Amino acid sequence: MSKGEHPCELQKPRQVARKFLARPQHEGMGAVVRRSIGRFELRYFDPFLVLDEFYVTGTAGFPDHPHRGFETVTYMLQFFHSWQGGMMHEDFTGHKGTIKAGDLQWMTAGKGIVHSEMPAGQGTHKGLQLWVNLSSQNKMIEPNYQEMQSKDIATVARDGVEVRVIAGESMGVKSPIRTRTPTMYLDFTLSPSSRLRQPVPSTWNSFVYVLEGEGVFGREGSPPVGPHNLLLLGHGDGLEVWNKSGKPLRFVVVGGEPLGEPVSQLGPFVMNTEEEIDRTIQDYEMYVNGFEMARYWRSEAMVGQDL
Repeated sequence: MSKGEHPCELQKPRQVARKFLARPQHEGMGAVVRRSIGRFELRYFDPFLVLDEFYVTGTAGFPDHPHRGFETVTYMLQFFHSWQGGMMHEDFTGHKGTIKAGDLQWMTAGKGIVHSEMPAGQGTHKGLQLWVNLSSQNKMIEPNYQEMQSKDIATVARDGVEVRVIAGESMGVKSPIRTRTPTMYLDFTLSPSSRLRQPVPSTWNSFVYVLEGEGVFGREGSPPVGPHNLLLLGHGDGLEVWNKSGKPLRFVVVGGEPLGEPVSQLGPFVMNTEEEIDRTIQDYEMYVNGFEMARYWRSEAMVGQDL
């Protein structure tokens, strides 16, 4: 067995079906994101609505804004060369804290949340935010948080391959995160000359997002792919990856069970029909049906700007 090769046999490895380079764009208040899912070429990849690699500096960020009907997964990144700050989070229920480098926040917006995400301290703060759609039966559940510090995220290293198990399972380790829409989220680092075989349920949609280094994905003879590229994977029971470069390769593998339901979206509101979106807008404007606490709430970050 070669370095990094794990004893799982894939009957039909997934190939790269499409590739997108995520280019920078402005979002929120002065923030920059590289959006790969949720842009005009790829509006939706069931059950995933948005994938952003975000960068915030100084006073830039994502001030008070609402959500309904899905989950946001915020994962602050630690890069090979340095640690990158964190994001301060607060919402209208009084929940607040700091998501530091390597930490995870899995937020279920459900029937409604209004929150703020702003940088903690100086420097540039980098992370990934994934939006996971909820089924019609879960869209109006009560909001909820699952949070994990970096030290508590299960990490396994073997034969040149390291994985942080954000959600799902890899290399015999399972994450405690509950995913209402069945989801896997794995952060891999492959040392030079290592190889990975990662099973993915054959009925799920899955993708790769490259963070650092260059890797060969799906087929050994394929050209290497570098940072900020999203790779949509075709059908199969898993993924094969090779690091043939002289530097470490880091990427995330994300997969989810498709909901197969209609999607109606208006910005931060995601429901099944236009009528439900209309009711959501009315609920938000009238401060009812989950948005009651939004009437008088402003984040500390926004109040501080008024002083």
